[in-house]
Amino acid sequence: MIDEVYTVAKANRFIEKHKNRVQPQYREQYHFMAPLGWINDPNGFVYFRGEYHLFYQYYPYDSQWGPMHWGHAKSVDLLHWDHLPVALAPDQWYDKEGCFSGSAIEKDGKLYLMYTGHRIEKELVFQTQCIAVSEDGINFVKLESNPVIDDRLLKGEGIPHDFRDPKVIKHGETFFAIIATKTIDNRGKIVMFQSENLIDWQFYSVLLEGLDGQGIMWECPDLFHLDGKDVLIMSPIQIEKQQFQYYNISSTMACIGRVDWEKGVFRVETSKEIDFGLDFYAPQTLEDSKKQRIMIAWMQMWGRTIPPHELGHGWAGTMTLPRELHVKDGQLIQKPVSLIYGDIEYQYGFENIEVSNYMVIFKKVVHDNTYMHLVADLSESQSFTMEFAKNTKEAIICHYEVEGNLFSISREKVGHEIIGDEKPSLNKRTVEAPLVSNQLILEIFRDTSSLEFFINGVESMTLNFYEIEKGNDLSFNAVGKATIQSFEIGEVKA
Repeated sequence: MIDEVYTVAKANRFIEKHKNRVQPQYREQYHFMAPLGWINDPNGFVYFRGEYHLFYQYYPYDSQWGPMHWGHAKSVDLLHWDHLPVALAPDQWYDKEGCFSGSAIEKDGKLYLMYTGHRIEKELVFQTQCIAVSEDGINFVKLESNPVIDDRLLKGEGIPHDFRDPKVIKHGETFFAIIATKTIDNRGKIVMFQSENLIDWQFYSVLLEGLDGQGIMWECPDLFHLDGKDVLIMSPIQIEKQQFQYYNISSTMACIGRVDWEKGVFRVETSKEIDFGLDFYAPQTLEDSKKQRIMIAWMQMWGRTIPPHELGHGWAGTMTLPRELHVKDGQLIQKPVSLIYGDIEYQYGFENIEVSNYMVIFKKVVHDNTYMHLVADLSESQSFTMEFAKNTKEAIICHYEVEGNLFSISREKVGHEIIGDEKPSLNKRTVEAPLVSNQLILEIFRDTSSLEFFINGVESMTLNFYEIEKGNDLSFNAVGKATIQSFEIGEVKA
């Protein structure tokens, strides 16, 4: 049994001793993973001294959630990551049950982390905001004055027992902390605090407050300006379904609009789910030296069974591919980070393949590491179906229905069963994605146990699956006539 006294040094010793005991069967090849143990939200995603730094919620001692630490890694290209020592451990009175999610920002050459200190006193949760500082971006010291924001500064504008996930930004010469909380009647709420030095804070405003049905809590807020618009992203819990949106019990949302900085209020013009898959949560963004806005998210979902944990493999959780963001026509558009294309090795290419109700099969073209780009003309088709990673009994089913412009993905009955808190059980999602000049354009990144789909340049769908029998085939069929104008298959150099 693990002692309940946690330190950074103790975590690092444990990782070094046990990291080679992880079962690799479902481990990813080019997505970020911790050496072992449990991970969830990305934290402190920041560009610092010419490198990308990724911190993350981490419990190294088991493959299930426990008292949160902050894991840490860095990269020069967002694809190949170097693991660094654990940055934070729950070792103070104000964070003794966990160093919860937060963010990072540079000031005067130093790297500041703001995180939520989580503690439980007499069965009551208290959440406060704390600061840790580093001279070198690796070793962090918590402020003696922590916590720097607590319920006294909240001034009744939220619930101190649900008050977490600070995202620190700079607007003009002032620092702002955007923090999630909720109302007393369980509606999501985002509040802002301001500071001139990252240490002394005061309440600024209620940035945005949810309506009934928009989620009982909003987690992991992020605020940035992009392509002439302000964007507020968040992760609502138990938001009501809207047509094809928000089917996961914990979801993600992008609000596009404008911040009235004088009043500290976000004016929402449009809002939409960020990713329409099954495993995407708690996204966080950074801006790098090229002024690119890049997002990464936890590629998992709360309330779901996780086969690597249940099978005793010693790990749980991965991150999505980093994605470049833009705003177009009131929608947040995402695409894989451009640097990945230099690491794709193309293996096969096919053109002008006619598909009808007779199945077209390509044998042994899908592997644990597979990249695929497909363009299909559906001008004479009513529907188009692809079976991906197909074996003798099962496959990931991808289907496009021309009437309605609906693209769906199903992992039903594929590999180990994944059961969640959703009722009925959820293993299929659908998104509306209009064709582009009658063409269906798919870009697919398959890693060992994950799939990321980018559809018609406007939507994304992300999911995990855990095969029992390997599926290496790919098949197509259509109602009417479809023409696959081109498709390419390759792999990402790990």
